[in-house]
This record gives sequence, structure tokens and C-alpha cells, in this order.
Amino acid sequence: MKNKHYFFLLCAIALSTIFSVFAFSGTDIGISKIILSYQIGDKAEDFKLKNVDGKMVSLADFEEANGFIVIFTCNTCPVSVANEDRIIELNKKYKGKGYPVIAINPNNPAISSGDSYELMKVRAKEKGFEFPYLFDDGQKVYPAYGASKTPHVYVLNKEKNDLIVRYIGSIDDSARNEGSVKTKFVENAVNELIKGVPVQLPSTKAIGCSIKK
Repeated sequence: MKNKHYFFLLCAIALSTIFSVFAFSGTDIGISKIILSYQIGDKAEDFKLKNVDGKMVSLADFEEANGFIVIFTCNTCPVSVANEDRIIELNKKYKGKGYPVIAINPNNPAISSGDSYELMKVRAKEKGFEFPYLFDDGQKVYPAYGASKTPHVYVLNKEKNDLIVRYIGSIDDSARNEGSVKTKFVENAVNELIKGVPVQLPSTKAIGCSIKK
């Protein structure tokens, strides 16, 4: 009988500990990552992050936009670097159609020194970025999106004043070699949104480097 009492007592203590950990994580970032990671059809919340020009930028600043191509990218990942020209072209092609690129560097510069804010400014100038390149200071934005790689793309569509997630994944089907691209996932998704039809392929696998935490 004593053994049974000890068993139930240990179970109760274990469950209490687990719930306490989850409750604590919910006030920090552990549970929030699970709860807030966007899925197709979710409403995306606005954010305000520092751009390489020193100004704070939010999605609300783009009053005429019909949506956004939000891309989590960075200076150091070879896959991100291989996609930089494609990101530039996406902005050139779709900014005037109401879907500008918003690039966000989610990496922790204490872990990845090449992704410091100062070096972001250098890279943006070298490549001639004509879109915001924002620093996710404190890494507060990428967990809400559920981004795990660089690059990782989220296409948002403005619907009744809300921003709805309509595509998540890769830019195209050849992350490392632009010359081998056969299917342009992001372009197809944005073109379908412009036409007012459902996105036929709403999610693909993001391929790149893990975000440095």
C-alpha cells in the first residue's frame, strides 16, 4: 500500500513540475512559439523592426500594399546568399503590383557575428537592396512566424484589413542553383493572389541554414 502512495505522490509531483514549466514558458517564448507559429490561413500580426537605414519599419507603413513577401534571410547562410538576386527580382517584379518584399534577419549576432546590424548595413549597400532589410532584435518576430531556416518565405495577403498567410516555404524549387529552377513557388503564389484565385501550392519545404539562436 505504501508503494502505491509513493507512486501516486511521485506522479503528482512530476505533473506539477511539467505544468509549471509550461506555464513559465508561456510567459516567455517556449509556449508562444507553439501557439503563435503561423499556418496557412492565419492572421499575421504587425511588427516594428529597425531597418538598415536606421528607421523603424512596420507593415502598417505600407498603406497601399495588397500584401507582402516576408522573407527571413541573413548575411551568412550560403543558401540565403544564393537567393539574394532572386529576392531583389521579387521586389522589383511585385512591389509595383502591391506585394513588396520585407526581408528580416532573424539570426542572433552573438552566435553568428557576420549577421550583426552593422554588417547588415554593409551587405544591403553592396547588393543595392531596395527593400527593407530589418534586424529582428531580441529574436521576437521569427518565432511568431515559425520560421526555422534562412531563407524562409511567408506571403501575406491583405483581406478586409487583415494580413492573411497564404504561402509558406521556399522561393522556388532550386534553393542553391538559380539556373536549375523549374517552378517559382513564390511568384506563382503571388500571381494567383493578384488574380484573386486560391493559391494552388500554399506550402513547400524551406531549405537553408537553421536560424542561429
